[in-house]
Amino acid sequence: MTTAIDETTLSTVWYDMQQTCYDMRYLVERTAQNYLMGVLHDLSTGIWDATGRTVAVPVGIAVHFLAGSFAVKSIAAKFKDNLRPGDVILANDPYNGGFNCHLPDWGFYRPIFYKDELAFWSLTRGHQQDTGGAYPGGYFPNAYDIHAEGLIIPPTKVVEAGKENRELLELIWANTRWPDGVRIDNYAMIASTKLCEQRLVKLMDRYGKDVVLACVDEMINRTEKAVRAEIRKIPNGIYHGESATDDDGTALDEIVPVHVDVKVEDEKITLDFSDNLPQRKGFINCVYSTTYANSVASVILTLDPELADFHNEGTLNCVELIAPEGTVVNASYPVTVGDSPNSLGVPIMEAVLVALSKARPERAIAAAGRNRSDFAFGHDPRSKSRYVRVSFNCIGSLGAVNGYDGYSGPILMQGRGSIYRGNVEEEEVRTPWRTINYEFATDLMGAGKFRGGCGIHFEEVNEGVDVGLSTGASDGDHTAAPGALGGQDSPLSHTFLRRGKKKIPVKTHRLTWLQTGDVLAKFSGGGGGVGNPAERDPERVQEDVKNEIVSLKAAREIYRVALKRGSLEIDWPRTKELRSS
Repeated sequence: MTTAIDETTLSTVWYDMQQTCYDMRYLVERTAQNYLMGVLHDLSTGIWDATGRTVAVPVGIAVHFLAGSFAVKSIAAKFKDNLRPGDVILANDPYNGGFNCHLPDWGFYRPIFYKDELAFWSLTRGHQQDTGGAYPGGYFPNAYDIHAEGLIIPPTKVVEAGKENRELLELIWANTRWPDGVRIDNYAMIASTKLCEQRLVKLMDRYGKDVVLACVDEMINRTEKAVRAEIRKIPNGIYHGESATDDDGTALDEIVPVHVDVKVEDEKITLDFSDNLPQRKGFINCVYSTTYANSVASVILTLDPELADFHNEGTLNCVELIAPEGTVVNASYPVTVGDSPNSLGVPIMEAVLVALSKARPERAIAAAGRNRSDFAFGHDPRSKSRYVRVSFNCIGSLGAVNGYDGYSGPILMQGRGSIYRGNVEEEEVRTPWRTINYEFATDLMGAGKFRGGCGIHFEEVNEGVDVGLSTGASDGDHTAAPGALGGQDSPLSHTFLRRGKKKIPVKTHRLTWLQTGDVLAKFSGGGGGVGNPAERDPERVQEDVKNEIVSLKAAREIYRVALKRGSLEIDWPRTKELRSS
C-alpha cells in the first residue's frame, strides 16, 4: 500500500531534515574547543535511513559523508540485532568498513528509533585536535604504517542504551595529546546526534513514521530522475582526465599521477580508475570510500546547480566507481593514508573535472589552487604549554567555471565552501604565531577567458619555541591544478623560511624544524582558468591591472590587451593588433 503525501508535507519534511543537519553542525561549532571544528568548520553532519540510504547531506566535506552509506551498512552488519535506543557508536578506521579517509576524522553514529523500530541514522564527523600517532596533527609524512599515524578505532559503542562507557572513552582520550579538549569536542558531537534524534522523532510524531519515510522515498526517486535527466544531456562516450600530486611523502619529488576514464552511457556515469599506480609507501594513498566520495563530489559540481539542495541516494544511484584494490585509489591495510584527503584526494577530484569539462564544456570547471596548509606544533612561551596549530590560511582560491571568474579567497575545493579560513586575531590568540603579511598576489592565478581566483602571499613569524612544521597537507611545488578549455593551469606554489638573511626552501610533504623568529612565507597559486585568455573582455583585464592582481606585462603577453602606462587606458588599436596575431 502506497502512503499518500502532499507537496507541502513533502517540502516541509525535506527541509526540516536539511535544517536539522545545519543545526547539528552549528551546535558543535559553538561548543568545540578545537580550532579545526570550532573555527575552520572541519566537520560534517548527515542523515541516513535504516537501510543505509543517504537521505540528507547538505553541509560538510565530501570525504566525511558522501560514502557514509558504506559505514552505516557496516555498523548495522556488525551489531545486527544488538542496537538499542540511546546507542552511540564511534569509528575512524579507514580500512574496515569505509568509515574514514584518515584517522583524525572521528565519526559518531546514532541509530534513531521510533517506537522501538530503527528508522534513521545520524552522523557527526569532525577533525580532532589530535589522534595520537608519532607527531601531532595527523599529517606526519614517512610513517612506517598506519599505526604510526594514530589511534585506530573500529565501530565501538561509547554510549549504550543512554549509558556512557566512561572507562572506554577515557582510554581513547588518554591516547591523544589534548584529552580535555578532545573530550569536550566529543561530547558536543554526541549531543549533535541527540539533537538529530529529537528532531526526527518530533517529525514522525507530527506526520507519522510512514508519511516521513514515504517523503524520503519520494525525494530519493525525484533526485534520481533529475540527475539521470542531467546525465542524458552529456554525449555518450569515454572522457579521460588526469592530474597529479608532488610525491608520496616518502619517495620525495617523485610525482604520483591520477588517471580516470569517465564513461557516460545514457543515464549513468562510470568512473574507472583502473589505470593507476600500485599503493605507495607514503601517506597519500586513498581508500575506496575516499576515492568514491571525492569522485561523486566532482560529478555533482558539474550538474545543474538548482539540484544543490536535493542530492541524496538518488544521485549516488547514478554513479558507479571502479577502483582496483591495492592501488593508490583503493589502498589496502596497513599503508598510510594521513594526507589522502588533500594530496591525492584533490587530484582525484581534478581528474574527474578535467574529464567532465571535456564532456560538458558549457559546465567546464577549472581546479582550485592547491592546499598550502601546514601543521605547526611546539611550546607557547606565553602559556608555557604545548600547542598544535593548523590554518587554511594560504589556499589559493577557486578555479574559474565557464562564464565566471574563480572566487578569490582561501577556500578548499574538497570542502565545497564549507571549510573557512580562521581570522588572524583568533590564530594569534591561540598560538604564538604573528601574521605580518596577507594579501592577494600579482599574476598568481591561472589566466583564461574567465580567470582563476587570486593566488595569495602570506607571511607569519614564529614566536614560539621548539617548533615542528609538517607540510603534509600541502601540495603544488611540482604539480599544477588544471585549467579547462584552453585556460591556464594554476601557477606552482612555493614556501620558504626567512632566518636572518637566509632564505630556506620548505617543500611539501616534509617535516621541518623552526627556530624562534623564523618567518614562514607562502606564495600559493590561485585557481585555474577557463577558456582562451586572449578572449577575455579587455575591460575586465584593465580592472584586474588597476587592482594590481594582473601585471601590465601579463595583460599584454597573456591576455593580449595593451594598456597605456600611467592612465591604464585601453589602447584599442594595439589590442586588436595583438589579438589578431
